[in-house]
Amino acid sequence: MSSSGELHRRRSAAVARGVSSMIPAYVSSAGGGTMTDVDGREWIDFAAGIAVTNVGNSAPKVVAAVKAQVERFTHSCFMIAPYEQYVAVCEELAVRTPGEFDKRTALFNSGAEAVENAVKIARHATGRQAIVVFDHAYHGRTNLTMALTAKVMPYKQGFGPFAPEIYRVPMSYPFRDGGRSGTEAAAYAIGQIEKHVGASNVAAVLIEPVQGEGGFVVPAAGFLPALAAWSKQAGAVFIADEIQTGFCRTGSWFASEHEGVEPDLITTAKGIAGGLPLAAVTGRAEIMDAVHPGGLGGTYGGNPIACAAALASIETMRELDLAAAARHIESVARPRLEALAAKHPSIGEIRGRGAMLAVELVVPGSIEPEAAGTAAVARAAHESGLLLLTCGTYGNVIRLLPPLVISDDELDRGLTLLEQAFATL
Repeated sequence: MSSSGELHRRRSAAVARGVSSMIPAYVSSAGGGTMTDVDGREWIDFAAGIAVTNVGNSAPKVVAAVKAQVERFTHSCFMIAPYEQYVAVCEELAVRTPGEFDKRTALFNSGAEAVENAVKIARHATGRQAIVVFDHAYHGRTNLTMALTAKVMPYKQGFGPFAPEIYRVPMSYPFRDGGRSGTEAAAYAIGQIEKHVGASNVAAVLIEPVQGEGGFVVPAAGFLPALAAWSKQAGAVFIADEIQTGFCRTGSWFASEHEGVEPDLITTAKGIAGGLPLAAVTGRAEIMDAVHPGGLGGTYGGNPIACAAALASIETMRELDLAAAARHIESVARPRLEALAAKHPSIGEIRGRGAMLAVELVVPGSIEPEAAGTAAVARAAHESGLLLLTCGTYGNVIRLLPPLVISDDELDRGLTLLEQAFATL
């Protein structure tokens, strides 16, 4: 097997420069809460492939389901010759997503595809064009989802022009918005919508219940319910982007459930299929079915192998109660992180839900972002064998996204390495 150094030389000659990686090591195997690189080094995994391997890498039920499906058939395209696996995933999503109303689902390949199709569906169903999004939002890398995304570098820089009729309003960001309550922040955002867009023009309000790339921002209580209520009154579709928050990550099956919000449409991907590419839009039957036959689809959307993996992943989440596992991870990690914050004045806030936790770094005594220190901590963590990610509009947030099957020992070791990384500041 090639070493990481050899693979890096091959990569430099073959892979486009725009595709970057967090660490210089190349993975050979992974499972539970660890990864092993081609040089035999073990890493504690606090990334889970960006919240993808919630059930762990190579989860036994997923492996068995994928092997069995590959032996039966690998592809037929659901639009040409349909199959049960696609239908079964849609049935599971109708049961698992928030809301007791009649639902329909369409399957796609990636989170960006799901978001883009949710926007298509909302526009078709309402006959309107305007899409409302929020500060710090991240929704993908296609042309439309780049327009929906807030952060310019590295996601949008040099890639315009972008799709029109996208309107950005302030997000509830308790650490940075002057202490506004959720209802106050929602009232301000709604005022901006009504003033600059017009309620009758809004096709959809699109929001992450907990922002991902934007910094794991948890809006103040009341913000999401107020926006959902306004959307209903205005005749707009309320879309929850649960691509990073979904499938037990925040301690509930979906983050919308924490405040009893029932989105009209919900987009999912990442954790749905144990590492295989699959995404979905699920929502109210009357909205989903407003699109004419043939208006939704794609060659690989709902591929039978990915669907088999998704069914096995959902079964694993249910049998192992991974929502409870996420809450347990928080119960262990949050006290350690808060104790760390007490020692380091550069830590401005600890936040998050379940196994989606964040540490925001600032210049001590202020809320000025400390991006350089954040990068230094991440670099020290990587050098010690802890795989973690940074995020945030200002590049000053460390995010923790361990697989939900991580052991207590692995979690403890990872937190210890994080504490040691902070000691280098």
